[in-house]
Amino acid sequence: MADIHPIRTEDLSSGKVVDQTILDANGKALVEKGSILDDFQIEGLLRAGITEIYVRDDEEHHDDQKETVIAKNVQETIEKVRVEDRSGVSLTEDVKHRVGRGIQYLFSSTNDENFAETTQNVTGELMKALENNNAIAVDIGSLKVSDEYTFKHSVDVATMSMVIARKYGLDDRSVRDVGIAGLLHDIGKMRIPTDILNKPGRLTDSEFDIMKHHATYGYEMLKEKGGFNDSILLGVLQHHEKLNGTGYPQRLSGDAIHLCARIIAVADIYDSLVTRRSYKQKISKRDSIEMIMAMTSELDIFVMQSFLDSVILYPVDSIVTLSNGEQAKVVKNNPGFMLRPTVVGVTSGRVYRLAEDLSCASIVIL
Repeated sequence: MADIHPIRTEDLSSGKVVDQTILDANGKALVEKGSILDDFQIEGLLRAGITEIYVRDDEEHHDDQKETVIAKNVQETIEKVRVEDRSGVSLTEDVKHRVGRGIQYLFSSTNDENFAETTQNVTGELMKALENNNAIAVDIGSLKVSDEYTFKHSVDVATMSMVIARKYGLDDRSVRDVGIAGLLHDIGKMRIPTDILNKPGRLTDSEFDIMKHHATYGYEMLKEKGGFNDSILLGVLQHHEKLNGTGYPQRLSGDAIHLCARIIAVADIYDSLVTRRSYKQKISKRDSIEMIMAMTSELDIFVMQSFLDSVILYPVDSIVTLSNGEQAKVVKNNPGFMLRPTVVGVTSGRVYRLAEDLSCASIVIL
């Protein structure tokens, strides 16, 4: 059984599991219950004036963190077949802090005259991250610029959308526009009543109808400010539209939905699925991918393919559990088959070429 106890924030160390949802002065969640703390989160709690929190000594978590012992002969096999991941988006700690401060400013200072300039600066930081290492893939688990859901979600969606846009073949200007729209796609939520925005349970139908207005509010806010082109404005307005006409706010369908919005829609859905909220558990990355792959009537199939070719689900060197019960180390990702990388069993040394070997057809990563 886990031991739950209070601890002074200044005495916290990374790896502790939080046993309470910690709110800021405005009632927004700073850290969700069950989160595993890192140094960035601890620094944020100290800045917010949180002096003490409850943590738990989670035996299961500590067991997961134990280093996997791999025999020498198995390690030799791993080294023979290992292939580095495609270049992914990487943000330095300095950039993460700048982007984190920038996105917090945008959502708290929507009437500031420097709003558009700050948006350009934040997007520019993300654009540089793509250009510095010619990034063509993204592992969103490594981005983490904030512990506040709205801020983190906005940066995740912007970054992922830019990678998808680049894979899709858009030019740099269009990729930047997609990034700006991704950053601001939820800016209209600033006009949604906080009791609805921060409700811990599922929204009622009437509450959800109010929440739906955030897309229109965001469009109106940016149009009033000026300085945002139609691609950005329509990306914000239409990011909840669906190709089959079941989306909102205008129930558009097919090509009536701007490409920028179609790109953001995929990134937005994926990040929402894999992120834990106070009112829902997160869904595994694998299940989230499969859910998106089933949405062919709602999402642009070509954008979806660009997404599937861009997201790193199981980074090389990560340890996974196979459906046959064996633990395995990921040694190669296969573009187009993100659910089926090549792995090596850490005890047997067997090479499982999940995307190529028919004998592995019944084996999946759990």
